[in-house]
Amino acid sequence: MTDARIYEEPKNAMQSGRARTSRWVLEYAPAEAKQPDPLTGWAGSGDTREQVRLMFPDAATAQAYAAREGVSARVITAPVRVLKLQAYADNFR
Repeated sequence: MTDARIYEEPKNAMQSGRARTSRWVLEYAPAEAKQPDPLTGWAGSGDTREQVRLMFPDAATAQAYAAREGVSARVITAPVRVLKLQAYADNFR
């Protein structure tokens, strides 16, 4: 079981550009399952590592940090972007 995962931050669905997508994120795996709060019904747990997201400029730096801190991390690569090029005139064919 891995303690953390390292992945490239995906593009936000609300933006058209690719700003801040070259950052790499290290997130820790949850140590315990979330349970509903009896009063409010909100899901939560006592695991504070779940709130930590570390940003790195590249995957090698993130892996070096994980190795230095003794965290076993799995690198998840982003899928290759496939552009669908089309012209406005294609709507009338």
